[in-house]
Amino acid sequence: MGRVVAVSISEKKGEKKQNVGKARLIENFGLEGDAHAGSWHRQVSLLAKESIEKMKKMGLAVGPGDFAENITTEGIDLARLPVGTRLEIGDALLEVTQIGKECHSGCAIFKQVGQCIMPREGIFARVLRGGVVSEGDEIKVIPLIRVGILTASDRGARGEREDKSAKVIEELITTVNGRVEEYVLVPDDLDAIKESLMAMCEKGLDLILTTGGTGFSPRDNTPEATLAVIEKEVPGIPEAMRQKSLEKTPHAMLSRAVAGIRGRTLIINLPGSPRAVRQNLEVVLPALPHAVELLKGGVRDCGRMEG
Repeated sequence: MGRVVAVSISEKKGEKKQNVGKARLIENFGLEGDAHAGSWHRQVSLLAKESIEKMKKMGLAVGPGDFAENITTEGIDLARLPVGTRLEIGDALLEVTQIGKECHSGCAIFKQVGQCIMPREGIFARVLRGGVVSEGDEIKVIPLIRVGILTASDRGARGEREDKSAKVIEELITTVNGRVEEYVLVPDDLDAIKESLMAMCEKGLDLILTTGGTGFSPRDNTPEATLAVIEKEVPGIPEAMRQKSLEKTPHAMLSRAVAGIRGRTLIINLPGSPRAVRQNLEVVLPALPHAVELLKGGVRDCGRMEG
């Protein structure tokens, strides 16, 4: 969590912004009344108060808006947020689109001290959902989850069946700021599944969701391949999915799906049918952001449990 220190706008480009205390963020546009707003990727600029303090220590009398940032923040290391990270401020939602920028002509501050903090530590975002942003508002960081999808299907690999399950995964994962960066369709072959999982883990994905191959058929090999890849099991995930699915059908107890961790990657087996994928994935979605943050080392204290 961080907070908003100032909300600043300017009527013209190339000039310092004035703190107005409160302004409206307009979806896919930017801050109402600001010259930099528009239908482009740098709709809103943000800079941390901590960055401004660095320039103050160099003898500059500067404050919020002096670096042409729209939103001055406190408590968040903005420059370390990956592109794709989302920031929730009240009802508004921003998505980080760029970290820093090139200082083409050199602003007044650069000319004075030979450097400017905005090109290195400022960030830019687009407005996904509008709303009023005010001084003192809390800022919730919603990390980007880098996702891989592996579909195990003999018929799919032969081109005889459309992979509708992967489309369901891609749809649902966006609700927790997941972005599919890798997709693999392989036959129901133990070695093929295992090798693909290993390759996806090596790419540093946060989450791999498999679909298919979790039943009783001799060609259902996804759980065995997953167990051969993971270093730690996470039994609570498939247990929760089976428990919820049992409300729909007694056949849920026949699922052999597993989940586990390799390095900093979480792997979860999902069923093969689109309907079952939706039912099972909806069960675990609320826990995925916290799980990924734990693997990244971003959660320092998880001893406090809610419930």
